[in-house]
Amino acid sequence: MSDPVGVDSRVVTLSGGDTVTLTWHGVTDTGRRRDANQDAFLTAYPLFVVADGMGGHIGGEIASASTVDRLGGMVEKGKVTPKNIERALTRAVSDIVSHPETTDEGTGTTLTGVYLDLDASRESWVTINIGDSRVYLLRGDQLDQLTTDHSVVQELIAAGRLSPEEAENHPYGNVITRAVGPSERVTPDYVRVDIEDGDRFVICSDGLTKELTDYGIQHFLTENPEPAAAADAMMQAALENGGRDNVTIIVLNVRRSSTPTD
Repeated sequence: MSDPVGVDSRVVTLSGGDTVTLTWHGVTDTGRRRDANQDAFLTAYPLFVVADGMGGHIGGEIASASTVDRLGGMVEKGKVTPKNIERALTRAVSDIVSHPETTDEGTGTTLTGVYLDLDASRESWVTINIGDSRVYLLRGDQLDQLTTDHSVVQELIAAGRLSPEEAENHPYGNVITRAVGPSERVTPDYVRVDIEDGDRFVICSDGLTKELTDYGIQHFLTENPEPAAAADAMMQAALENGGRDNVTIIVLNVRRSSTPTD
């Protein structure tokens, strides 16, 4: 059974007076072939992230949990900025290294997500990414992957040596080139995205994208307007399609309302 976190919401006011209503839902599941869930996630306004741990039975759980805990502490104590994110990730790496049950040198975690930045000159969403978990955006009837995987197959695709179709079953499909871990740099990629009415974000571990195509993700979003229904429907489909890995999904809906003018 999946482990849900209840739907939550937040209303914020932009500098120009527009209001933005956010509604979100997160869910995670061990899947049907793994003994433990090494995924973790955080839904703490203004930050929404998923971490997919790796490095042994216990190591992956330590890495993802440490990363999410440090980011959660950052949200509680101050502003979400690239500098503060990277400081939190550096502390997470120290936690991973010093943990008594961390024994595998390959221990680490992916990290992906978005945060709402209202302090910049351009109020916007900012995506965060290290590894091969993903952020998708459904805007109108167009679904786009906002993050770029840090993986061997993505590098091969970018070099024109592999097609996306060939990448789906490539033997190096699980090999990532960047992670939050003892031997890795902890600088994420950041991308700014305008705040638009009707936008819907999907933040997920690769346990979802192994089982659902982009078309499938868009289908379940379209069929389920509310975040909880959409996340639960995608989770059920991922499990029915095999559930070969841990699966974690956050669905975040955005409603923007303009201030009436006289």
